[in-house]
Amino acid sequence: MTSDRVENETALAGAYATGTGVTDDPETQAELEAALNETAQLQREIEATDDEDQRATLETQIAEVWTNATADLGPAQSATFVVSATEVRTTTSDLVAVENDLASAYEAGTVGVLADELAALEERGQELEERGQELEERGQALQDEQAALENDSADLEERGQELQDERAALENESAALEERGQELQDEQAALENESAELEERGQELQDEREALQEGGTPTLDEQIEAIEGLSESEFEENLTTVLSESEGGSPALNLMPTDYDPGTTSADARMIFVTQVSETSGAQGGMGGGESDAMDAQLEMRELADGQEGNEYAVFGAGIITEEINNSMGDSLAIVGPLALLFVVGALAVAYRDPVDIVLGVLGILAVLAWTFGFMGWAGISFNQMMIAVPVLLIGLSIDYAIHVFMRHREQREEGVEDESGVRGSMKIALGGVGVALIWVTATTVIGFLSNLVSPIGPIQEFGIVSAFGILAALIVFGALIPAAKVEIDALLESRGFDRRKRAFGTGGGAFGRVLTVGATAARKAPLAVIVVTLLLSAGGVYGATQVDTSFQQEDFLAESPPEWTENLGPLAPAEYEAKDDLEFVNENFQREDSQSQILIRGPVTDDGTLAEIDQATADAADSDVAYVGPTGEADVQSPLSVMETAASENESFNESFSAADTDGDGVPDENVESLYDQLFEVDETAASNVVYRTDDGEYEAVRMIVGVQGDAGFDEVTSETRAIADGIDGEWEVIATGNPIVSHLVEQDLLNTVLESLAITLVAVFVFLTVAYWLTGNGATLGAITLLPVAFSVSWILGTMYLIGMPFNVLTGMITSLTVGLGVAYSIHVSARYTLELERTGNVWSAMRTTVTGTGGALLGSAATTVGGFGVLAFAILPALQQFGIITALTITYAFLASVIVLPSLLVVWTRYFGPDVAFDADAEATAAAADGGEPEGED
Repeated sequence: MTSDRVENETALAGAYATGTGVTDDPETQAELEAALNETAQLQREIEATDDEDQRATLETQIAEVWTNATADLGPAQSATFVVSATEVRTTTSDLVAVENDLASAYEAGTVGVLADELAALEERGQELEERGQELEERGQALQDEQAALENDSADLEERGQELQDERAALENESAALEERGQELQDEQAALENESAELEERGQELQDEREALQEGGTPTLDEQIEAIEGLSESEFEENLTTVLSESEGGSPALNLMPTDYDPGTTSADARMIFVTQVSETSGAQGGMGGGESDAMDAQLEMRELADGQEGNEYAVFGAGIITEEINNSMGDSLAIVGPLALLFVVGALAVAYRDPVDIVLGVLGILAVLAWTFGFMGWAGISFNQMMIAVPVLLIGLSIDYAIHVFMRHREQREEGVEDESGVRGSMKIALGGVGVALIWVTATTVIGFLSNLVSPIGPIQEFGIVSAFGILAALIVFGALIPAAKVEIDALLESRGFDRRKRAFGTGGGAFGRVLTVGATAARKAPLAVIVVTLLLSAGGVYGATQVDTSFQQEDFLAESPPEWTENLGPLAPAEYEAKDDLEFVNENFQREDSQSQILIRGPVTDDGTLAEIDQATADAADSDVAYVGPTGEADVQSPLSVMETAASENESFNESFSAADTDGDGVPDENVESLYDQLFEVDETAASNVVYRTDDGEYEAVRMIVGVQGDAGFDEVTSETRAIADGIDGEWEVIATGNPIVSHLVEQDLLNTVLESLAITLVAVFVFLTVAYWLTGNGATLGAITLLPVAFSVSWILGTMYLIGMPFNVLTGMITSLTVGLGVAYSIHVSARYTLELERTGNVWSAMRTTVTGTGGALLGSAATTVGGFGVLAFAILPALQQFGIITALTITYAFLASVIVLPSLLVVWTRYFGPDVAFDADAEATAAAADGGEPEGED
């Protein structure tokens, strides 16, 4: 029962954290927390009454509380809060049931003794009353006899003197009898007094019994005092009894590790549960932490435990986990932020080789970040683990935009004609050439991120919305604000004699130029070979994509101990993290409070064969590889049959009915099942209602089995095993496998479905956008499909890579497909747009291709380098999930770049040959220098 109590208290804390986490506004969080507290209190009142009218009133009050609490929330926030509030109600109901079980167990140990003593005293008083009545009757008889003798004496006086002596004797006897009668009266009075005292004592015992029934668990000080009052031998004896396999000792065994030997007084580990109580929300379990004072208390407990000598203590709770998650986010930002800034500045220094352009780029990044975080504040979107990736993403994309604008401007200034070589004119032409591509890139990237709105996971939806806004902000800042600032600054500097002409990155030949022309060379010599190799690699990637692991555990989102090199970071050094190791220790040695699968059986559950099927299913569950086996060596399986067996061992009347219903002597009742259910509810309604569902009309519609599973067992394995057990139950029943692990497995499947849906929506939306856009610009709808193909290839490559390196899908890596499309299509659009522009200008495929891969390709290389570096520094984050996201996103950008400069040229050559304009394929034509505007065709002045 203690384990159930901890489980419910942990679930209650999780529901509090989720319910208040829908907003980052402290005042709103306090209101939501108060609503959850009031919900829990009203649920307790519902559990405490059987009056249906009062229950209905309380239900109405709960609905009003929820309505008021969600009045200022958005639809998604309201839905999340209602789910959390519903979980608070369910968990509070289960918690009340566990508390009632504990109170019943305590009462069972004291009520019997007082009842026996009261019965003995009442029996003694009755005997004394009967004896007094007999004595009183005897005295009355003696008085009657005395009266008769007095009458006889008068007659005897008339008979003669001889009777005088007899008369005197009779008178003496009468006096003696009177004296004896008085003695009997005195004895009767004494008996009446004693009877009154017994009645008074009986009333005192009755009052004491009622007080014990109404009283709660003794205080901790009282318990400590009682234990300290035991002698060493008494302590050993009681400890052995409590930790034995006897019925009364089983709850204590739940606090011992799986390898504990019952009955011994030594163990390598044991658990202590602390219940936290607040004025507003009542009892909070040991895993609780819904309020700041509860969290502070847990942190203080950890400090006290760390200060203890001798034993090693590990304090574990939701408050501590929340604290570590918050610290890990702060530490990750402290490490990743400076590294990203250093890398970006370094990459810009290599690409720009100009301090003015570097400063403008950094200022533009800061403006984009300021707009984005301001939007989050206005929209009420809280900063969570996933949001750490947003600034890194926007830094990379902002530099991407800046490089394309600056490099195209440099190309135009370097090769433009005289009247266009001025700063303002060159920027105008550069934006005219690259602006359309930037708009298309922004649109497709926004589509990619907004596809996350199909996810049922709220943080993923918020990530998509915030990222989409940030990308729009980057377009405005680097498509208008920064170019305007650059024009003014360059014009001012040139008016003072400073030459602001700079060579565009990758256009001056050298090693970078030779590397960038690899794709163009391959497209000229063997485009079909490039396409075939690409298709083979993509086929392998598709196979790997079907094998990517979608499972994840809670500890995947907890920070590990930081590497040693972080100790040299001074004030930026991260804190120590212990929760993950503690959680793993609990999984290995104890049963997790949330590690239970359930089998729900609906239908004619009163059939004679029901309990036999449950008995077989219990045996199957005990043989399962994922079942939790406690110190007693038995699997933890609860069912109607196990509850009946417990009731039979405690209640003689039920034991007789239980045995009578077992006609074949196999220990399992095979008749009168409904009657047994009725008696079970009379004996222990709380335990019975935990495994048997009875309607208000007294009908039995369902039963369930609760199977404890190992804490480190995979959700998929638990689901498979539980469903196999459920499938083994034959009959007319509807059998459903459920429970926390199975629900988590379904969430994993939903995550995979989200990935597939997001990918499909993104690909379709981007395909439609590109085909329509290229058709409207006169290049043909087929060019849109060709531009999207490298992106599809890179999606398969990245999923195949995830399979090869063993990286699973989680809430962060699950966004990688839409991210690949959103970012990858940007590279393809730039290449396709530049190629069609140069093809129109030169009329020669190879000249246009070479100019594209050296001009735009150089800008793409600089952009890819900064973006890869920006995401790559996430590998130094403290959070494992964030590390994975950074690594896989960096690979995504790399693949997208390679696909755009190596694969796309071959695709464009094939497209030009069969679907494109009528142009020359003369390989001897010299490539003109990179130009941004389409310039003047060769041969014209």
